[in-house]
Amino acid sequence: MTVELAAVRLLAPHFGSSTTVWTNVIGVVLVSLAVGYVLGARLSTSADPRRHLVRILLGAAVWLIVLPFVAPAVGAALRPDEVALHSALPLFTWGSLAGSLILFAAPIAVLGAAGPLAVELVQRTGVEHAGTAGGWCLGVSTTGSLVGTFATTHLLVPGLGLRATFFVAAGLLVVAAALLAATRRTPASIATAAVLIGLTIVGSLPPSPPEVGDGLTLVAWTESPYTQVRVVERAAEPNDPTGALRFLQVGEVSDSYQSAWQSKPGLLPDGYYYNDFVLPFWWDRTLGAGHPRVLFVGLGAGTGWRVLTGAAPADVRPTGVGIEIDPEVVRLGREHLDLDHPDLEVYAGADARSALRTLEGSFDVIVVDAYAHQFEIPEHLATVEFFGELVERCRPGGWIVSNAAGFGLDDPVVEALAGTLAVALGSEVLALRVPFSRNITLFARVGSPVVTPESEDFVPMQADLARSAQMRCLPGSWRLFGPIDDPLTDDDGFMARLQIESLRRAGASVRAALP
Repeated sequence: MTVELAAVRLLAPHFGSSTTVWTNVIGVVLVSLAVGYVLGARLSTSADPRRHLVRILLGAAVWLIVLPFVAPAVGAALRPDEVALHSALPLFTWGSLAGSLILFAAPIAVLGAAGPLAVELVQRTGVEHAGTAGGWCLGVSTTGSLVGTFATTHLLVPGLGLRATFFVAAGLLVVAAALLAATRRTPASIATAAVLIGLTIVGSLPPSPPEVGDGLTLVAWTESPYTQVRVVERAAEPNDPTGALRFLQVGEVSDSYQSAWQSKPGLLPDGYYYNDFVLPFWWDRTLGAGHPRVLFVGLGAGTGWRVLTGAAPADVRPTGVGIEIDPEVVRLGREHLDLDHPDLEVYAGADARSALRTLEGSFDVIVVDAYAHQFEIPEHLATVEFFGELVERCRPGGWIVSNAAGFGLDDPVVEALAGTLAVALGSEVLALRVPFSRNITLFARVGSPVVTPESEDFVPMQADLARSAQMRCLPGSWRLFGPIDDPLTDDDGFMARLQIESLRRAGASVRAALP
């Protein structure tokens, strides 16, 4: 289980951690185990199954030591960084499958062969019934899987990092091999000692820092319970008043990011969807009577909050609550992206939907920004039931704002999200394209009609926001969505299918435009 859980982490920077990737990894694991069981059954009839088991454990250990070093090269080869997202659909599906086969089929098959050999060894110690031997081995194996499941997620990866987790798994295999070989001075015992020494040397080496994109400098990085998290900085361009920018990247390997930072709170340069989060405060100057309460579902490192506190009207003093599932994101945000603020209460390490039910009071604005790996939306944060819970926690006249990455206003993901939100509200939802970006921002209002580009109050009395809003008044830059007949629900789980369809359509559109 340690290998299986950590396997998805190795693939995630290149292919994400969607249901498709998990399915491919689990499928490869099951097929490999089946092959290993057959291999182990054949080896168990030999004169010395102990010797085969020692070799198998050592071989698997060596492979696990190598995996963290070769996985980045395999992932980069199967999904090069220069491949645009709209062209990468086949790579997410078949690339993750190929990567799983290349990286994990061999060690899992070898480990699968250990089961029949262990049963045979127990049987040969004098256990009368094969069922008894098999039951004991399965009991011990399942207990080990249980320990590995919890230890990998809660202790090893967050405490030691991904590479060290594989080393620990390899070390345990070597210890098991050493115990088996200890009673005999054979070449197998000598090989076991050599692998132990090699594992000690390799494990003592400090982990190498991750590679970052061109023009970026690595500021900090860590392994979280979910993925690799790093902060990078892009130096200021000559004559650029924005100055240096920092980005918090969560598993991404290209130029995408989860949070952005500049030294002064306020609006980011054009193309950053976070700037849209402040629009409701300019559209409705009575929000919260000047002291609105704001909830961020997917706080990240606090980019939306910093934009709000620096770009809201001068007489607005918001208080905020932020929910972020990854505690390491919050830690790095506090250390390197100025996340701490006296008026912001942060809940780290909690899933947004479960945390929402524990919060007290209602909110004037709720911001939903819970993407992962550029395009993945957690399915339980995109359903009519979830949006209904948001509506219940939003004050009358309050706003729900959601980031909805898509390739246009007719993107199937955007249509489904906006239509589902409209069902929960019982009213129309406004979708705005973010200039110079593939992001779409959804705006919904509880109990009141939403402001549209046709409204006289749509363009804020703030120069940079006004310029951006005027661009959204152009045809094709906005769209109203009403309730749909088949909203996303907790039961259907169609979001993964819609995301695949979104990438397929975008790729087909690009190919059709080529000469």
